[in-house]
Amino acid sequence: MGSLSGIFQRPVVAASAVALASVSADLRDKIWPSKPLDTSLSSEQASGCTLDLVHEAKWARVSDISVCKSFATRSSVPVPKFRFPMFHVENNCHSNNMAFEVPSFEHLHNVYRSAELAKAPRPFDYYSGECNATSTDVVYRWHLPHPNAVDLSKNSKMVVVLLGWLGAKQKHLKKYADWYTSKGFHVITFTFPMSEVLSYQVGGKAEQHVELLVNHLADWLDEEDGKNLVFHTFSNTGWLIYGAMLEKFQSQDHTLMERIKGCIVDSAPVAAPDPQVWASGFSAALLKKNSIAAKGYRNTDDIVAKPTMSEAALLVILEKFFDVILNLPAVHQRLSNVLVQLKSGQPSCPQLYIYSSADKVIPAGSVESFIEAQQRMGRVVRSCNFKSTPHVDHFRHEPELYTTQLSQFFKDCVLDSRRHN
Repeated sequence: MGSLSGIFQRPVVAASAVALASVSADLRDKIWPSKPLDTSLSSEQASGCTLDLVHEAKWARVSDISVCKSFATRSSVPVPKFRFPMFHVENNCHSNNMAFEVPSFEHLHNVYRSAELAKAPRPFDYYSGECNATSTDVVYRWHLPHPNAVDLSKNSKMVVVLLGWLGAKQKHLKKYADWYTSKGFHVITFTFPMSEVLSYQVGGKAEQHVELLVNHLADWLDEEDGKNLVFHTFSNTGWLIYGAMLEKFQSQDHTLMERIKGCIVDSAPVAAPDPQVWASGFSAALLKKNSIAAKGYRNTDDIVAKPTMSEAALLVILEKFFDVILNLPAVHQRLSNVLVQLKSGQPSCPQLYIYSSADKVIPAGSVESFIEAQQRMGRVVRSCNFKSTPHVDHFRHEPELYTTQLSQFFKDCVLDSRRHN
């Protein structure tokens, strides 16, 4: 199939700009917002989970070193038992003004003092296009375990792969990465720039980024025995990326599927190409906090809340558009293949589903139907309905409940299973 950019951007983006005019915001600002993420937290706890709550320790910040891959040269620095590339440790990369620095021995010694990091992969940012001083389109980033993590020796041979929702940026996934690295895990945060989603074509640039990540993970797993993966996906976008990655793992080496020890699914799935769900997802990505999808059931007004006229118009346009696009032969076939993989071809690892009855993008009934289907296949499945929290916003509203679910899942299903194996 040819590029979707022309047929999408002319009728839909133009119409979207008209629909968004009434909320006094430019379309580009909606796709690439400059305001920082709201980090306010609610103390209210939801119910509907399949396991008891336990106390969770506070999470720490990650020590983050990232580089532009395009200008990284790999040469060793004399740190005992550790190979580290000579990087320019700035995100501002200039093709005509390259400056490489070697971090001090003392700094490296402090950051990598754990022997478990002796064979850690080289952290870097991979950009979707040419790296430049203003580039923010980082496709994926590797986060190292925090050197003071309590469970560093136990968890540092596992990578948690965070697959972001539509419109997510690296900064939005950082709080999840911080929690995992504080527990001693390696973390990869993977996002698609909105510009690439709008110009998607089957087998094109977006899928090449997925293949690059798969190859990187396969190389890391091949370094030594005992290394494993856990996936944490967000919304249908992250879940479908997970399905595409499973396809590639299976085609490369089916034994790689056995190295996947768990899957957490946040705010998904709808296991069918539903135009209404796709329209709601794109509307939420474009309108951000102004979308009806950003509102949960925190009070009576939220329950009866309706989309604004501009959002209602945008939803109608997008739904009609996706009704056409999702039935194009190439797109329909590609989605069908990924959905078959996710329905019947997942690895035999435990699954955790985090969702909400208040989600206005992914209906809770769709999630529960998929959970029941996986259980009938003999999968180990846990779930938690947060009841009142919005789409992909459960962690921000209920941080203690969210991290408790993760901790209990890892303790009971992932780490115990790994030790048994």
